[in-house]
Amino acid sequence: MHGRLKIKSTAQQEEEKRKEREKKLKLYVTARDVCFSQRKEGVLDEEALQLTQQLLSSNPDFSTLWNYRREILMHLETVREEDDVQKIYESELSFVERCLRQNPKSYGSWHHRGWVSARLPRPDWVRELSLCDRCLSLDERNFHCWDYRRVVVRMSGVAVDQELRFTDRLIGSNFSNYSSWHYRSTLLPLLHLESPEPLSPTPQLAKTSPRTNSHRVCEEQLLKEYELVQNAFFTDPNDQSAWFYYRWLLGRAEREEMISCVYVSREEERVAVCFSKPVHGQAVGLMLVLDGQPQQVEWRSVHPRLRHSPVWVCDLPPATISDIGNEHNLTVHWTENHTHRDCALYTGRSQSWCRDSATDLELFRSELSVEKTSVLQSELQTCNQLQELEPLNKWCLLTIVLLMRALDPLGYEKETLAHFQTLKEVDSMRSAYYGDLCSKFIIENTILKMEYAEVRVFSISNKKLSTLCHLDQLLLVTHINLSSNELERLPPQFCMLQCLEVLEADNNSIEDLEGVYQLPKLEEISLKNNKISKIEDLALLASCPKLRSLDLRGNPVTQMANFLSDIAKLLPSVTDLQL
Repeated sequence: MHGRLKIKSTAQQEEEKRKEREKKLKLYVTARDVCFSQRKEGVLDEEALQLTQQLLSSNPDFSTLWNYRREILMHLETVREEDDVQKIYESELSFVERCLRQNPKSYGSWHHRGWVSARLPRPDWVRELSLCDRCLSLDERNFHCWDYRRVVVRMSGVAVDQELRFTDRLIGSNFSNYSSWHYRSTLLPLLHLESPEPLSPTPQLAKTSPRTNSHRVCEEQLLKEYELVQNAFFTDPNDQSAWFYYRWLLGRAEREEMISCVYVSREEERVAVCFSKPVHGQAVGLMLVLDGQPQQVEWRSVHPRLRHSPVWVCDLPPATISDIGNEHNLTVHWTENHTHRDCALYTGRSQSWCRDSATDLELFRSELSVEKTSVLQSELQTCNQLQELEPLNKWCLLTIVLLMRALDPLGYEKETLAHFQTLKEVDSMRSAYYGDLCSKFIIENTILKMEYAEVRVFSISNKKLSTLCHLDQLLLVTHINLSSNELERLPPQFCMLQCLEVLEADNNSIEDLEGVYQLPKLEEISLKNNKISKIEDLALLASCPKLRSLDLRGNPVTQMANFLSDIAKLLPSVTDLQL
């Protein structure tokens, strides 16, 4: 119809857009190929610089082009005067800023800006800090900008207290600014570092006592930070940022890297060494000295999968210590950390060990740093007050649990278990996490009770355990009872129980026995009513040379055809088989 505007159909519009995109893509690919060709030919002129600028303006995440651009700029540095180089780099900063407007989280753009700022003859750090301020005002969690700001602060020598005031401003405007809380945690130790404690005059205590965290903040500043963060989580108890910072303030006191236990068995002629932390096999650097003579031994972890392990073992040459009428003195040197541990094997003794006692103060209270009890108690009271106002707040409940663990793990055991049950109810999506954490604390308490009783029996049945941990602390245990829990596997770390003789794990959901591997003293295993379904799942038991008794009643595997003959071939040493 005459005089009427023809409206294009949706299909026509899409076709025109497609053709336009193809045209632009063709131009882009052509220009890209030209850049690659010029770089290959070693062209380092301003024309190439302009061509890369055109391409990066439309796609600032092209790392190869940024690399080519840096090659050109380094060449221009050698042929231009300093003032010209200054202008070139200032222009480069302006170009990068335009790229950041297009994509504020461009890895390539931020990296290139840092590179340019480092090479600028006369850098303008005030401008760079201003740029960071503007970017963070648009997106306060832009981690690229935070990283760049730290670079600028370091290179320009900005005072730490000035940056701390910067975090004050951002946190004051938004308590939920997690990046500001985190940045604050890196600044406080620089400005308010806790004075180191004097070294113990007793060498043994100095060697075995736990090391305090090297980044602890002095108590006076901690009290101020507690007040700041309490204002935040009382304002919005459900915001996680302040709670994470609060847990950092309470702090994790790391144990000193040391040899915590040396065990020697005369019968197996084996030495086991337990470290306070997992170490890598290539970095173990252990040397064994027996009766003053260095021994040529090969150290290995207790399981092939554990390349990073706290327990390492070695076998001595035959007849080295087997004569029970002889006394031997062993020293294990850890050359990596310039420390050692002695152990004496006396006449008439079949085994011996030297270890640190896992008291609650040295071992499991290190989950939170050991601040003065009055301060931690005050923080617990504060959290309890908030919990009265917000009884179903998961962050408050979890922090209360951690404070109780720091103050008195055994004394608050009943309360922490009740809080875990509440956590599973109010935060059901993470019930498995709370179950594992609760299992961890139950195991810790059981280890403490075992230490106080000075026994080598570890009984933790009917506790709803979902996972196993701290197995390196059970190196000397001879009898373990894990029955009536919710375990699905015995992990590779279970091999750390090098003295284990009896394993009871009835009434679980175990279907993986990977951790029952080369346990030299294991004689009896009871796995009634589990979920072992394949004969292959029992194959590792053949690596336990002393295994004599095995109870598999109530497992699906026992219903397999020919199971009896198969198990007899697989485990010929087992004389007491219960099916």
